[in-house]
Amino acid sequence: MGLVALAPRSKSRGLYICPPVIAKPFRGPQIAAPTIGIPVLSTKDHLAQIAATLAEISNSLRALAPASNASIPVLGDADAYHWDGDAAVLIAVSKVAKVPLAMLKGIDSVQDILLRNTEQFARGHGANNALLWGARGMGKSSLVKAIHGDIAERRAEGFQRLVLIEIAREDLETLPALMRRIGGETARFIVFCDDLSFDNGETSYKSLKTILDGGLEGRPENVLFYATSNRRHLMPRDMIENERSTAINPGEAVEEKVSLSDRFGLWLGFHNCDQPTFLTMVRAYADHYGLSIDDETLKARAIEWSATRGARSGRVAIQLVRTLAGELGKAI
Repeated sequence: MGLVALAPRSKSRGLYICPPVIAKPFRGPQIAAPTIGIPVLSTKDHLAQIAATLAEISNSLRALAPASNASIPVLGDADAYHWDGDAAVLIAVSKVAKVPLAMLKGIDSVQDILLRNTEQFARGHGANNALLWGARGMGKSSLVKAIHGDIAERRAEGFQRLVLIEIAREDLETLPALMRRIGGETARFIVFCDDLSFDNGETSYKSLKTILDGGLEGRPENVLFYATSNRRHLMPRDMIENERSTAINPGEAVEEKVSLSDRFGLWLGFHNCDQPTFLTMVRAYADHYGLSIDDETLKARAIEWSATRGARSGRVAIQLVRTLAGELGKAI
């Protein structure tokens, strides 16, 4: 601003009287703010960024909020469900991929044991958790689904409603939440985990141990746990051997690992079948699906097929029958 001129001094008071001066804004050169590395956003972009941030905050708060019982659907009319551990909901399965119980061949002894155990449970009597272990493709999971379907169809014989719930191995840590969900229902439940096993470093097996036996809440009386596995003790041999060789007390370390399988009241072993049993399986599948093929031709194809696959099992048998059905122009 410029200098302010003073008015003449007043003789009466010895004061200078300064007239009002209106200051003018400085008109010097304008210096723009640095913009290096800072993106210039329009108003529209700013609003979009704010909306995205608010959405993230909302999702975070929703995740931290306790689950509402109202969000869990009531058990419907379906006889089979899949448990979604992340969402904590039961998803109905309208059509279960199963085969008739009479179609399963070569596993008669374990079939009778598991069927009797499940019938006892469906009548409200005592029954055991079951571990079906052994060779691949010999009908472990097929047997569980077939027995459930068989009892559901015979409900008029005095069985209570029997519901099959499949749970993925990755969702085992949510098993306590599932137990609380179904423990108050009037139906009977088989919680089924297919291909159950644990690798090095996994600790979710401890949650299962607590549910099966030993936890404060324990397993509801209307729930059984069935599992299938290729491993008898649910853990790889090298994992058990590693515990034995590195632990301070090898015996206790191994005991901790294998004690999970001890909590199953039934151990049912499935073993590789011989050629006559395999041929019986192939014949049973072919007859069930109505394939017109003579015994000699079927036998020759079955032997050739098993030699090519390097195995004989129920899975290999049904794969052959699918191929034969395709050659005959039939859908199965």
